[in-house]
Amino acid sequence: MSSTDREFPVAPPAPYKGRGAVSNVQGRYEKDERERVDDGWLHSGEPGDGDEAPALRTRVFEERAKSILTRNASPDIPFTVSLNPYRGCEHGCIYCFARPTHSYLGLSPGLDFESRIYAKVNAGELLERELAKPSYRPEPIALGVNTDAYQPVERDLRITRRVIEILHERGHPFAAITKSSLIERDIDLLAPMAERGQVMAAITVTTLDATIARTLEPRAATPSRRLRTIRTLSEAGIPVGVSIAPVIPFVTEPDMERVLEACAEAGATSASYIVLRLPWEVAPLFKDWLAAHFPDRAERVMGRVRDMRGGKDYDSNFATRMKGEGLWADMLKQRFKNATKRLGLNARQRGILDMSGFQRPAPALSRREATGRADDAQLDLF
Repeated sequence: MSSTDREFPVAPPAPYKGRGAVSNVQGRYEKDERERVDDGWLHSGEPGDGDEAPALRTRVFEERAKSILTRNASPDIPFTVSLNPYRGCEHGCIYCFARPTHSYLGLSPGLDFESRIYAKVNAGELLERELAKPSYRPEPIALGVNTDAYQPVERDLRITRRVIEILHERGHPFAAITKSSLIERDIDLLAPMAERGQVMAAITVTTLDATIARTLEPRAATPSRRLRTIRTLSEAGIPVGVSIAPVIPFVTEPDMERVLEACAEAGATSASYIVLRLPWEVAPLFKDWLAAHFPDRAERVMGRVRDMRGGKDYDSNFATRMKGEGLWADMLKQRFKNATKRLGLNARQRGILDMSGFQRPAPALSRREATGRADDAQLDLF
């Protein structure tokens, strides 16, 4: 039986401090299969030995990307263009649907995904080049959809900051989604754009329980800090919504109404939710996490997931992958609808970002053109 077919591990691996994944499951493109075996040497059982694996250091690699804007035609996604400054995400959210993308790099979607981060250091340069193309037609860009644009490494690298500076200079609308309070750093750029109807933000809040969040999303901002971020953005005049993503049965699902209430009180004006998605390697990783942190309810959680996925761990059907199907999915939908109506969330139609202020950059000169202009400038001196 392959690692992607198993259910729950007999002896779940010990969690790593500050990490979401409890294993480094191999990617689906790997030819050789490796299985972790505890031969008794990892935990001697002596006094002072803990059940937690040692801390894992994050490594950041510079990447010079070939392109920076990604386009999709998925009918269940409300945007067609996205920009992700990083590959991999140190927040370590165990449920992250982007984890399987690390398989394309020959790395694990597990611990590698959250500890080996690729920073697209030329993101700003590529964006300017894209916006300058005569064929470019502006439409709102979704920032940080696959991996968080404001993950910890952004504090030092400031790649996201540079991207927003360009969008601000060019009057190009965008929407950002994050779990980080670092977005507050860029209010000096976001607030003026909000006045022009060129930006909106969404803060993901899965639960108000800090203990659950610490294992579910170990390096993201705490739930209380995210609520403060919603308030700060709202008070700065920036339209902000809450994304409850994902809703995990018997783990975060009981908290849905309380999350909506707290976010509405903090200043959120819109809300959305997504049911837990377990594509590819995310399924075994999530089951390892359940076995390590919620062994008492692991079977119930997966049973309810399958109730909403036609008996499977996951169904990629565009019509149902975000909200699920069946009785329990319908009940969840009704709960969300009733709560948002009571709280006045989504009462107003979300504003359409204003594209009229876009100013195309001058196209970059080729080396030959630049040399020719320099020669002309020299001739002008005589």
